Amino acid sequence: MALYTTVHLHNVPADKHEAYLAWFDGAHRDALGRLRGVRMADRFEVTKDQISGPDAPQPWRFMSVYEFDLPDPAIDVPALGPLIAEARDAGLIADDETERLYTYRLFGDWKGSPNWQRDKPLSGISIILGNYTIGRHAEYQDWYENVHSVEVTNVPGHVAMIRGELSPIQIEPKRYCPGDQLVMTAQQTDDLAFTVTDFAARALGHSPSGIVMQPRSSAGSLARTVHYFRKISGTEFWPGGIAYGGDWSAYPGRG
Repeated sequence: MALYTTVHLHNVPADKHEAYLAWFDGAHRDALGRLRGVRMADRFEVTKDQISGPDAPQPWRFMSVYEFDLPDPAIDVPALGPLIAEARDAGLIADDETERLYTYRLFGDWKGSPNWQRDKPLSGISIILGNYTIGRHAEYQDWYENVHSVEVTNVPGHVAMIRGELSPIQIEPKRYCPGDQLVMTAQQTDDLAFTVTDFAARALGHSPSGIVMQPRSSAGSLARTVHYFRKISGTEFWPGGIAYGGDWSAYPGRG
């Protein structure tokens, strides 16, 4: 078995928001229950608070995240494509050239910090579509796994991180991806502005907490984009079609 995540970045026509949400939490979840290996499916909306600042491009208002533990990724990853195509064919996805579907092979499961309240739902997820400096892949992975992931998930409001690498198996429509490396950070907070501000302050060395992050490794390329999203779907989905209402601890693999 292998862990994979598919990220669906998209926009929705102005008059279709309620219809899309009803489809996602209704017929779409029912269809997902018939796929092999689905661990989670949730939907998110971009937030006004962004670490990259208010002027950084945010092409997508919405993001759906699908997690899989797959027996045969070559067969099972593409099976999601026709399910998402149903929304596209129904006019629920904006035809504005922004839609992107990216699938990543994960390096491992979610890595939590002491901030993680496992009996509480997530408030959101941020993603980095990133890259490493050519010739320094191993150094990049070591820095992220052993240094930066710990620093990031210990920021108040940040609770866990999962990372992966762009898979050769992708879902149609296949389009250019700006990030070979995926970094997803989970949040549990009702004050994202504070989380984002303190994250930046720790990185720059002037957080009121007195905590200073180590200098950013040059093994991490500056060719990256960062996007914060808040959770908007009503439930979290686990194997067997069971909806746990956002309680990650209820799934055996989350303990």
